[in-house]
This record gives sequence, structure tokens and C-alpha cells, in this order.
Amino acid sequence: MDLIAPLDALFLLAESREHPMHVGSLQLFEPPEDAGPDYLRELRETLLADNTVRPTFSRRPATWLGAPQLAWTQDDQVDLDYHVQHSALPAPGGMDQLLDHVSSLHSALLDRHRPMWEMHFIEGLADGRFALYAKMHHALIDGVSAQRIMQRTLTTDPFATDVTVPWNLPRKERTPRTVQPKTGLLGALSSASSSAAALLKATRTGLLEQQLTLPFEAPRTLLNVPIGGARKCAVRSWSMDRLKQVKKATGTTLNDVVLAMSAGALRAYLLEHNALPDKPLIAMVPVSLRDEDDLDTQGVKVAALLCNLGTDIEDPAERLRVVSDSMRRNKQVYHGLGPLQTLAVSGAVVSPMAAMLLPGFASMTAPPFNIVISNVPGPRESMYWNGARLDAVFPLSIPLDSQAVNITLTSNADNLDFGLVGCRRTLPDLHRLLDHLEDSLSALEDAAL
Repeated sequence: MDLIAPLDALFLLAESREHPMHVGSLQLFEPPEDAGPDYLRELRETLLADNTVRPTFSRRPATWLGAPQLAWTQDDQVDLDYHVQHSALPAPGGMDQLLDHVSSLHSALLDRHRPMWEMHFIEGLADGRFALYAKMHHALIDGVSAQRIMQRTLTTDPFATDVTVPWNLPRKERTPRTVQPKTGLLGALSSASSSAAALLKATRTGLLEQQLTLPFEAPRTLLNVPIGGARKCAVRSWSMDRLKQVKKATGTTLNDVVLAMSAGALRAYLLEHNALPDKPLIAMVPVSLRDEDDLDTQGVKVAALLCNLGTDIEDPAERLRVVSDSMRRNKQVYHGLGPLQTLAVSGAVVSPMAAMLLPGFASMTAPPFNIVISNVPGPRESMYWNGARLDAVFPLSIPLDSQAVNITLTSNADNLDFGLVGCRRTLPDLHRLLDHLEDSLSALEDAAL
């Protein structure tokens, strides 16, 4: 039995029917040309034949010293037939039917008496493709780790027929690294143990002297209200080249363009509802703390930036400049900090999220930020799984109480795949944000090119 890390435990303790705490993805595959009518059934049976399950996929919450949700235990016999399911869409099998089905799956809580993950193969799409919806509890894994697991099951070889299952990935050797004195996590711990004031000073400097946008300064909007448990999902892909051209013409980063594109969409959506505040919206932007050779898929390792989205600015070029300046200034907070200091500063930024999960908090105080916008690195080449080409991979994350919508995107070869998840009651017209995202990108192109 292993103790659950404090941040991971928070996702378990805060979960309720109104607040599911799992992350998911919707992947679309084009079957190989020679695929028969039983291709998907046979693929699932091939997966189920591999019943060796790694720890991340076999652990479930346990009671420790009388306290629930504070420790992990391992299931010796994981019921893969339960965790890997197969369904078909009703006619006509369009994206609307697929997203309705996935929205229902994403609304349902994971069973805490079993390892907290599921995979759903979905057929019946009118265009001949099949979908794979997968979800894992955020206490088990963060978005970057989930993306890395997905990528390791795929290959760039369209003719490869060896099927790799996510719950039994081959072990990879860590690249040997030279450890320098007083660097890395051990060095940070040593420094902190010799002077606790160093952490406090780093946090104070990050939050005050370097002008990091503080929590509790975001305006209240129609997005920042108590939410229910039913979810609505909306997805769309955009060409990477379009955003890269704006990036090149404006001297900004790709993530700056993504944030400005999202800012323009949020501004238009709120204007459409006569609900745009005078103050700019603030986004929390997660940043991974994992090195490229960090193969530990367990737990959550993220820092956080707060970004001024400039939604009070009409001009798209000026809005992009504000977003870029805000991100550059706030990234400087973390420059020169060790891992432990980085976590301390990041914890000061996101600590209000814990209070946001308390009943009634959303109605009592201003939100610490208005929305979470995440950009998770994905595959840079066309990828395949048992000969099926990966057409899209839409990340689906977690709206929080007083955070009625979440925007997460990932790169997939030449595209950026956006996944929006919202409270169904608060945002029944969530799909309108997709149209506003397109309009916002077009406006950035017109202003920059």
C-alpha cells in the first residue's frame, strides 16, 4: 500500500457527482484498407489477451489507518473486459451522435472499487472511421503523462501489426544523467532544509517583485458559476500552419497565438450573451514540470502561469500583444528557480483551486481565474495503431466549480486538435465557441498577415 501524494489526493477528496475529476481523450482512427467488418472486435480481443497490467493501471484508492482516499492499493486481478468496452452509435452516425455519446461517458464517475480508468471503442461512424474514448482519474495521471502513454502505443509504421496495449507498455531505460551539486530536486531540498526562508523569498519574489498576476483578481462572468455534473463536449481541428504564420509574423510563440485565439473566442461568446466584463479575463495555463526523459507516469507534476487574456481589447493584434507580454513576464517568475521553489511559487498561484472545490465557494467570492487553457504536446508525425491511422486526438479535461468550461488542445502531426468540455446546464450552446475560435483565428490572420 502506497500513500497518495497530497496534490493527487486532492482530486479524490474533491470529487463528487457534480465534479468528476478524470481526464479523457477522444481519438479518431481511419481503419486500414483491408479491414473487415470484424476489425474493431478483433482489435479489442487482441488487446484483452494481454493481461499483464502495470501499476498505474492496477491501482485503486484504499483506506489507510481508517482514512479513505489517502493510499493506493493494487488489484491483483484487473477485469479488463470491464475496463475496455465496445459500443456502436445510432444512425446516422455523425459527429453529433459521437459527441453526445462521449459527453455522457465523460459525465460518469469512475468506479473507485476498481482501477480508475476506462477505454471505449466506438463504431458506427458514417464515414467509416472508429473512435476510442479513454479516461483516467486525475489522481492517477496528468495530461502530459496520459499523452505520452498514448503516443507509446502508436507507431509511425502504417504496416505494423504488433498491437501495444497502454496498460502493459514495454519498460524504457532512463537516460543516465550527470548529477551536479546543489541542482535538481535533491539540491533544492538540501537548500530548503538549510534555509526555509529561501523558499519564502522565492515565492514572494515570484508573486510580488516580478509582477505575477495574483489570484482573486479575475472578473466574475457567466462562466464562473456553480456547475452541475452533466458535461457537454465540443471538438475541432485547425491547421498548425495557420497559427505558425501568425506566430512568425508577430514574433510571438505558438502558445501565445493559441491563447489569443481563445481570448477572441471568449470575448465574442460573452458579447453574444451581453455578458462581457470591463476587466480582462484571466486564464490559468498549466506548464509541465516533467523532463523529456521523465518516464514516471504516476501522479501530477505541473506548474501554473496566470495570463491576462486581454478580452477587454477589441483589436486582435493588440490583444495578442497583451497576451504575449503577460506570458513572457510571468514565465520569468520561474527562471532560475529549482524544482522545489517552482512548486512553491506554482502552489501559491493555484492554491485557491482547493477552496474553489468547497461547496458554495463559487457563489461567495470572486474567481481566482476565469478559465483553464492547456496546450499538451502531441505526436509530430502521422501515427498508426494496428494499421489504423490516427486522424485526430481531442483532449477532454475537467471543468471546476465556478469554471464552467475548459479548453485543452494538443498537436497531432500538422493539426492542433481542440477539446472543449463544459457544464451542460451552463453552456448548452458550447459548440458556438468553436465557431468563435475560427473567427478569432481569421481575425488574427487578417491583422498579422
